[in-house]
Amino acid sequence: MFSKHDITRDEFQLVRAQAKKGYDWWWHSFTAYNEKSGEAKPFFIEFFLCNPALGGDEPIFGQKKESQENGTRPSYLMVNVGCWGSGARQLHRFFGWNQVRLHPKAPFSVEAADCYLDETSTRGCVSVGEGEAKAHPEYMCDSGEIRWNLKIKKLIPFNVGYGAGKLFRALQLFEMFWHAEGMKSAFEGEIFLNGERYLVRPEDCYGYADKNWGKDFTSPWVWLSSNHLVSRQSGKRLENSVFDIGGGCPKVGPIALKRKLLSAVYYEGKCYEFNFSKFWTFCRTKFDCHETETQILWHVEQKTWRNRMVVDFTCEKKDMLLINYEAPNGKKLHNRLWNGGNGKGIISLYHGKKLIDEIEASNIGCEYGVYGPAKE
Repeated sequence: MFSKHDITRDEFQLVRAQAKKGYDWWWHSFTAYNEKSGEAKPFFIEFFLCNPALGGDEPIFGQKKESQENGTRPSYLMVNVGCWGSGARQLHRFFGWNQVRLHPKAPFSVEAADCYLDETSTRGCVSVGEGEAKAHPEYMCDSGEIRWNLKIKKLIPFNVGYGAGKLFRALQLFEMFWHAEGMKSAFEGEIFLNGERYLVRPEDCYGYADKNWGKDFTSPWVWLSSNHLVSRQSGKRLENSVFDIGGGCPKVGPIALKRKLLSAVYYEGKCYEFNFSKFWTFCRTKFDCHETETQILWHVEQKTWRNRMVVDFTCEKKDMLLINYEAPNGKKLHNRLWNGGNGKGIISLYHGKKLIDEIEASNIGCEYGVYGPAKE
């Protein structure tokens, strides 16, 4: 059952070969509300660890000209925070590995200066001046300041099963691993964007928390998740429901598994899973993701021998950003990775041919991108 908690999967994973060529991140996203105006704004907070065995007192940037010329691989803790919607931005703060205090085993914790994260809380500050961002393109970020202090309660997980279990983790078989310990999470606290205070409330933050690690990224890259769901049958909000979809083109060693997604729908306490790694369910997947002048669109169809799911989502480009990551090998192949928190659309869920429900989804965390150069 995918709804089984397992915080050992949230442990620090960069050991053996991945210590010199690997990344490990914890991602969190949620909606907060302006203290004065009540405006809703989605935020994200990520702690991204890269190539710890190569590190020292200062961060090593893979996108610097001399690093590219010398083949120097990046090494740092990057605290990546930002927001979507009007004024969408991403801010990066980097630490050399000698500045990082890490508790690798469950329950994990990671800390550098005033930035801290564990299973139940996070706090910190990232401030980047406009001149600093322009002078340092290797930072791969915008300008601004975000401060936060939050409690985290991970309510419903998406445990993908043996594919991210102890054996596969030890063998480091997949190029990119995934575990969502809190695909539905409750956040509580405050976050400041350029001095403006936003309140984060458990009942309407629509929170999400997951983890990715590995040696490289996937292309195409697909992620979709929300727990702000309303039943079209009853017209009521589904208080005990959430969905999560992720993947693209996973690789097992050198073998690419074309166009595969891992998906879970937790519908009012009942689990519906579409997981290609559980071959005995005979999971089949079709998906199409593309961009227009103004939108990113996702269409996904998945079915097993007993259940079927169809989703159609959109997100406005004006509410999104092109999120930046460099791979542990120093290459930056994802230059058009659209990332947002204001997606919306419809999920149709079936048992056999019987419609279980049509579900309106809002505040969807969403991502889509393929390798390639940035467009002018």
